[in-house]
Amino acid sequence: MAADIEHLEEQARRCRVEIVKMVHRAQAGHPGGSLSEIDLLVALYGGILNVRPDDPDWSDRDRFILSKGHASPGMYAILAEHGFISHADLETYRVKGGVCQGHVDMKWCPGVDFSAGSLGMGLSFGLGCALAARLDGSDRQAWVMLGDGEVQEGSVWEAAMAAKHHNVSNLKAIVDVNRIQNDDFCVEQMEVHDLEAMWASFGWQVFSVDGHDMSAVVGALMAVASHDKGPAVLLAHTVKGKGVSYMEDNPSFHGAAPNDEQFAQAMVELGEVAA
Repeated sequence: MAADIEHLEEQARRCRVEIVKMVHRAQAGHPGGSLSEIDLLVALYGGILNVRPDDPDWSDRDRFILSKGHASPGMYAILAEHGFISHADLETYRVKGGVCQGHVDMKWCPGVDFSAGSLGMGLSFGLGCALAARLDGSDRQAWVMLGDGEVQEGSVWEAAMAAKHHNVSNLKAIVDVNRIQNDDFCVEQMEVHDLEAMWASFGWQVFSVDGHDMSAVVGALMAVASHDKGPAVLLAHTVKGKGVSYMEDNPSFHGAAPNDEQFAQAMVELGEVAA
């Protein structure tokens, strides 16, 4: 098990390198939320999700919806690691006509199940996927990742209420609780008070985890996946910009690219080049 965790941690490191490279190359994008989510994505794709990279449109695959779709570099990095796309495709990030568009888009990128845009839509979409699986008589699951700023959207709670009403046990949510949104810390923009109590009040089973402790993340995701008595949510407490010192807990890097000097520093901090 320790060796498996080490493998996932190294994969997360490589993904962080690719995230920073994509955003630096494009001189645009959203590095902060991509770096905060990547340990979760690595663990999820490392054995929890039932998907087939060689058959990305397999009808009975689990669905993963990146509702915080601006954090697309993290998604593209893990898709490349698993062979849905090539590492060369990562060079098309934010390039017109490229596989890796600024927001995840299912029309352009294999392995993407949801075309993102305005925040707050993904949980409803995931609920639809989960209900469709029920109608198909399938045990496939629908996983949705949201940001903690995103849960300020009322549509999120409409979907949460409907999921409990329909007792949709194959709907799983992950909230990337990195405490920062577009312009500032969430507490300054629009405070969402007790997230655990809010989700529980809507009838969801709530799990919590340190979103950068890989062993704990794997265990928590397995617990969420196996929960079969209604919808479940994992509150993952993370650090925005995790792994790059000047991006960590820095609202400025929600949607900003590093300059050349900052990029070089990030490559050293991420262990890609020697100091």
